[in-house]
Amino acid sequence: MPTTTFAHFRDVPESAWRWPSFSSAECACRGSGAIKTNTEAMDKLQFLRSRFGRSLIVRLGYRSPSDNQVVGGAPASKTMPETAFDIAMANHDPVAFAEAARAQIDDWKQGQR
Repeated sequence: MPTTTFAHFRDVPESAWRWPSFSSAECACRGSGAIKTNTEAMDKLQFLRSRFGRSLIVRLGYRSPSDNQVVGGAPASKTMPETAFDIAMANHDPVAFAEAARAQIDDWKQGQR
């Protein structure tokens, strides 16, 4: 899984950001502004957004190890390598959303083979 790292989300070249439904700012570390972008994880996130046709709210994208420690995050949190996101969808049942997201990711995996 290719990963790119930038000291601040403002350092990400516009040409390098290929996920139109999300900004580098919303996926960056809330404390430092740093961003570590895992392209496969971002591709899956964009796929979900495109399939649902509704906004996905990124509540947490990348979190730097130091910020993770400050907030008491899990020592092996998957937000540090940005392979996981905390996302929400407005006006949607969380359980139904999680089930639909799993099904969509299975579809995405089938398309990648």
